[in-house]
Amino acid sequence: MKIITILSGKGGVGKSSISASLAVILSKKYKIITADCDVDASNLALVFGKTEADFKEWDYISTNQKAVFDLKKCDSCGKCFESCYFKAIDWKNSKPRLKPFSCEGCGVCQMVCPTGAISMKAVENAKIGYAETEYGFKVVSAQLLPGESGSGKLVAEVRKKAENLSGAAEFMLIDAAAGIGCPVIASVSGVNYCVLVIEPTPSSLSDAERALEIVNHFHIPVGIIINKFDINQHFGENIKEFAKKKDIKIIGEIPYSKNFIKALINMAPVIEIDKNIEKLFKNIAKNLV
Repeated sequence: MKIITILSGKGGVGKSSISASLAVILSKKYKIITADCDVDASNLALVFGKTEADFKEWDYISTNQKAVFDLKKCDSCGKCFESCYFKAIDWKNSKPRLKPFSCEGCGVCQMVCPTGAISMKAVENAKIGYAETEYGFKVVSAQLLPGESGSGKLVAEVRKKAENLSGAAEFMLIDAAAGIGCPVIASVSGVNYCVLVIEPTPSSLSDAERALEIVNHFHIPVGIIINKFDINQHFGENIKEFAKKKDIKIIGEIPYSKNFIKALINMAPVIEIDKNIEKLFKNIAKNLV
């Protein structure tokens, strides 16, 4: 199975819409599975018309730990309070107390405690599940619970679940999160190909350059899709020069269309309502394969 990650660096450039339409096009010729790895704001299933009620299962899992204090062993030295980089520990009546929604599970407090009064306990910080789309493939998704951390490890769990459910799938499409943090790194590492979605704006190109550093770190082949290329054709030329300089193939250019908004409102891939855009995606899929 070939794994393709679609990322952008910057949010709001149409990455999920592009992921959904590419998945539908590919599913007409190949067996595929999709994975929504934006676990802080998962919405790929919505583009396929699937809500939380459509998911076959939601399993609560642990991808993080939190500190637990045994105050009987605590000698009130204060080292845990002083060492917590995230300021997650309150100091009250000469004893430590964990602040709600603050502990990142790094374990430094446990390391510096001289009396062994602190242990790290696994917590159920997320839920993961999948839904069957009407296009004949599954979409795997996960959500961090409010105030919880551990998104990078949760992405790894999403990919693992997608692989377990893939059966004889020939392609897995990963819709990565925006930015360059842990979820993106976990979405990119070990895949076969990356698609970098860029819109013709300075901020999008700048963020894409940072995302490209991650892709290059893992030595993964990459292609570029320029979305809304006609809103600023002059700057679009800058993107093409950037691609040429980096020896990256531009595998598609998509024009601005209000049908993207209409499709999102109707919870459907844009190729379902715009046949001209469907032709563009067929060509992009051909270049991708």
